[in-house]
This record gives sequence, C-alpha cells and structure tokens, in this order.
Amino acid sequence: MPTANTKKQKKGRDTAVQGTNDSSVVSKVSAAAQGYFQDAFLQHFVCKVARRAPLINRGYYVRWKAVDHCVRTFLQVTAECPKRQILSLGAGFDSLYFRLHADGSLDGAVVFEVDFPDVTRRKSALISSNVTLSAMLDSGLPSSPTGPAYVCSGQYRLLGVDVREESRVEEALGAAGLDWAAPTLILSEVVLTYMEPQWSDAVISWAAKLLPQSLLVVYEQIHPHDPFGRVMQEHFQKLNSTLHALRQYPDTSAQRRRFLDKGWERCECVDMNDFLFGLVSKEERGRMESLEPFDEYEEWHQKCSHYFILTACRGSLMEQALLPLTPVPSVHPSPSRPGLGARTVPVCLEGLGMASVSVTPGQILLTGGSCRGGRGSASRVLLRGLEGWKSLSVEPPADLGVRLYHTATSLPGGGAVVFGGRSSPLSPVGDLCRLTFDPDGPESSVKVCVERMVCTGDAPSPRWRHTASVITHRGRDFLFVFGGKNQSEATLGDSSFLNLHQQQWTELPVEGAAPEARHSHSACSYRGGAVMFGGLGRRGVPLGDTTVLRPTERGFCWERVDVRPPPVPRYSHRAHVTGEKLIVVGGVWLHADGVPGVAVIDLATGGNMEFNLDTTSVPWPLMLHSFCSEATDSEGPELLLIGGGGNCFSFGTHLNPQPVCVDLGPALI
Repeated sequence: MPTANTKKQKKGRDTAVQGTNDSSVVSKVSAAAQGYFQDAFLQHFVCKVARRAPLINRGYYVRWKAVDHCVRTFLQVTAECPKRQILSLGAGFDSLYFRLHADGSLDGAVVFEVDFPDVTRRKSALISSNVTLSAMLDSGLPSSPTGPAYVCSGQYRLLGVDVREESRVEEALGAAGLDWAAPTLILSEVVLTYMEPQWSDAVISWAAKLLPQSLLVVYEQIHPHDPFGRVMQEHFQKLNSTLHALRQYPDTSAQRRRFLDKGWERCECVDMNDFLFGLVSKEERGRMESLEPFDEYEEWHQKCSHYFILTACRGSLMEQALLPLTPVPSVHPSPSRPGLGARTVPVCLEGLGMASVSVTPGQILLTGGSCRGGRGSASRVLLRGLEGWKSLSVEPPADLGVRLYHTATSLPGGGAVVFGGRSSPLSPVGDLCRLTFDPDGPESSVKVCVERMVCTGDAPSPRWRHTASVITHRGRDFLFVFGGKNQSEATLGDSSFLNLHQQQWTELPVEGAAPEARHSHSACSYRGGAVMFGGLGRRGVPLGDTTVLRPTERGFCWERVDVRPPPVPRYSHRAHVTGEKLIVVGGVWLHADGVPGVAVIDLATGGNMEFNLDTTSVPWPLMLHSFCSEATDSEGPELLLIGGGGNCFSFGTHLNPQPVCVDLGPALI
C-alpha cells in the first residue's frame, strides 16, 4: 500500500503538472493577441493578459497550428457521419469547444474534456461566471451535472477525473454519453509525458481498446539528451513536472513504435520543423514571420525539433485523417569519424553574438555580444601566457557601442575592421570601425584604438548576421561583405566591396551565378578570393552549399564546389581555411539528431568528412551556435571555441561558461 508520504509526493507532482496549464494558457493568449491565430475565447480563462517574447509566441503558434490542422482534418473526414466526438485528455483551460462552436464546425459533434477535478472545477466556475462562455452552452441535457461532470450541455461535457484511472474514466465518459462506436478524435497536448510510462502506456492502450473508430493526436517533447533537450528536461524537473516519457521514447521512431505496440493500427509522427515546412503554406509562414521583429532563429528551430505531432488511428475511416508523410528532406552525411578531442579552457567567459579577431598569436579580441548581464559595449581580450589562457578587459575601453552579430575582420597590414551588427532586431548598426593595436603596450593587456571610418561610395545597407572577409584584386585589398539581414529584409543577397586603401565602396565585376540570399553563413579568405558555406536561406531552411569567389583578370567569378558526400546543412556555425581544407564547426540544423560537429571539406577534390566532437571532458551541455572561434598557435592544429548558447524557449537560457579547445589533428591527416 502506498505510504502517506508517497501519496503526498504524488499529490505534489499532480499539482505541479496542473500548474503548467496556467502558464500555457497565458502564453496562448499572448500569441492570439499578437495575431498568430484567431481565438477570442482564451482571454476569458486568464486573470491578466501578459505579452510573451516573440519566440514563445511562435512556439505556441506552431503548437496551435498543428493541433488545429489535425482537428480540422478529422472534422472533414467525418463530415458525413451522423455522430462524431472529440475527447480531450488533460484539456486544461483549452478553448477548443468554444472556438469550434463559434465558427459552426461542431455539426453532429460533441466535445468531451477530461482533467483533474481541481482543474475542471476552476474551469467550470470561469465558464459559469462569464456571460460570453456560458451563453455558448447549448441545451439538450440537464443543466445540473452530477458526479465528475462539472459542465454538461448538448455538445460540451467537462469531466473531473484523473485520466490514469481507467475504470473511473470509462464510467464517467459512459455516464456523460460518449458513444464508444462513433468516430472519435482523442487529443493529448503535453499530457502523457507527465505520467510515468506505465500509466501513459495504459492510457494509450485503453483508448485503442475502447474506441475502435478513432484518431489519436499527441503533441509533446522529444530528444532529451542533446544540449537543448538537457536544458528542457532540467526546466521541468525544477517545476516538479518530470518528462517521464522521454526516457523510453526519446524520438519520433520510438514514439511511432510505442503506439503501434499498444494497439493502434497505423501511426505517423513528425517533429515541428517537418510540420512547419511540410504542412504550412509558404504564404502562411510568411504571415506568421511578419508579425513581430525576430532574431532567435537558432532557438526557434531547436524548439521545433524537440516537439512532435503524432496521429495514430483505429478503423479504416480514420486512416484518411493521418498526417501525410511530408518531412523536410533528410541529409545523411558520411559516417562520422572518431570524435575530435575537446577540452575546456579554465577561463570564465560567456556570451553570444560576439565577434572575435586574432590580435597577435596568443591574443584574441572579443567585441560586442550579450551575456546574462545584458548587451554590452565593453571589449575583452583572451590572452595566453605561460600558465594558460586568461580573460582581461581592454584598457582604455574600446567603445564600439552595443552590437550583436557583427563582424570583426583582420586586416593584412595589422588591425581589424568591425562592421554592422544590431542592438535590437529593430536597430541595425551601419558604421565601420577600424581597430588598431598598440604593439608597445604591456604584455598583460591589449591597448586598442577605435576609429570610425569615413568611406566614400555607395555603402551597403546596415545589417547583421552577414560575413566580411578580405579579398585581393590586382594587388589591392578589399573588404568583401555578403548577405545578412536587417529590420526589413529576412535575408540579403547583395555583395559589396570596400577598397581598404582608399576607404571607398566600389563595384567590381563578378561573373557566375551568385549564391542565394542568406544570413548566419560563413565566408573565409581563400586564394585571393573567398569560400562561402551554409547559412539560413530565404525559405527559412539551412543551406549546405559551398561556393568559391575566385579572382579573375577582370574581377571575380562565383564557382560552386560539388561536395561529396554532401555536408549537413547548417547555419550559425564557424569556418576556417587551413591549406585546401575548409573546417566547418558547429551550427544548427533542423533535426535534433543531426546536430553538426565538424565537417572537413577538401576544396581541391570536393571530398567531405564529418567528425563528432568528443565532449567527455567538457561540461554538458555545449551549444555550438552564436559562438566565435579562432585558430591558436599552440602545438598541433587547434581551434578555440568561445561563447555560444541561447534562450531555450521558455526553459531558460544556457550560455557556455568557458571556452573549449578542439584538436583538429585527426581531421587534417
């Protein structure tokens, strides 16, 4: 028999799970208020409307869109049926009934909602005290519900019962008028995962057993072990709402097998990136993306890769309501070689959206970015001495203003140029700054002089997430700026050339097909020109192309490199050229199980090798996006990865606390 303490712990966990409903409905109201979807009834279930961040609004938009797609499909498939039902498990303060009733979609349908008695009691009180909601309860059944039924109207039944208690649920639904033989849509939005697997598996099994003509729709989390997944798990553990299902069913394949093993005849499951790009039209995605200023692409795609929408069916009619198989094309890179060694550098330094530049061997200047303390203008220096690396502030302070996602490019004669960036998604920075370093300064610090550059010619529009590299034409050095984004353009595809000697923006003839518009890509100086890789394209999908800008007699020419096997597409990565090898590190891809490590592309042959990172000596999680990287001159070819991380949806912010040194030796043999 369970002890009193065990019962108390269980009640505490149940209360914590119920608390996720209150947070969720506030976020849904925020998304609806910003126009992500239309729902005039959610606001009646919250005491106070609060505006969430654009990333949160997008997350609840794609959740709403996926569930709404499945509901509408079910209603279309069963349109000719004389009777049909929607059964929402763990419904919380969902407004589905009121929304469907208002737009006339419930012809011949009844909505049943089941949740904890405390939740349904509160929901019932909100409905009865609200004129708008109570007016939408049609007659047809006694207005004084009994037992676990808190609301009982002709087309809406609200039941307070724990969905883990199969016999009580079956009894309550039967008493409320559920027709076990009628076509039934069963909804479960982030409900099963809060139960221990033996309970959630039992719910899946009894639903299949009791409802032979049914469609089950499930929305919840996957991929618990990668960096984003680790932060996600820790968040729910802190809330005392552990995501139990992730342990046994960590990905879409395991989830699909789970439902088939529990009595469902067919099952289709896709993550939310696949849903977004496969089942939401380009026009609708464009509408959604235009609603608010946004610059958290990495976190957005990672959030979508850690949630899935699943449909499982019983009965031939319900097969027509399954999700269609329209996934984003998968990329299957060559088998990864043994992991490249990685170790932490014992320096406390964090930040994202910074830019880095090597001052001298063993001195790395970091500019801009943001950290837990907010966005800053102070620059820092990583300095390597006999005792290893240490972080120092720049004296006197090098004032570059507040900027993120800018570029800092080493100049052939010494110094560097800082270009672009933003202080917010509505405030790009368009100036150019030349940095010069005092070679006679003390060895323990770096003295930096900042000079605003006054340039003639037609300057490129202000931007961020672009690239800037040095190229050479007829003995003259140019700063080559490509791509990026700004407050009005999601992707830019223009090229600009700054004559560094004359400080003049000029035009140079460029032949060949230019790469498509993109941002968050990489461009490295290479043989007098530049080599560009990846980025986020105009369709919002990561790119995996490699293109070289080669010098010619007249100017330059774009040439596409046919890389085999194709590298994993990615953006927000870093890249370096070593001889004829392009080293691509980290980045973001659409699928959590395809998080990039290191790709080594041979620019002479087009060959490609993918390497994992051996992170056993590195504190986990390690997020390799929005970071900086610089080659070091220590023994053996090494890269120093600095900063990185991001806001993990509503689960908290993770910033890599220390730089990480990666040994490239095995990759360059």
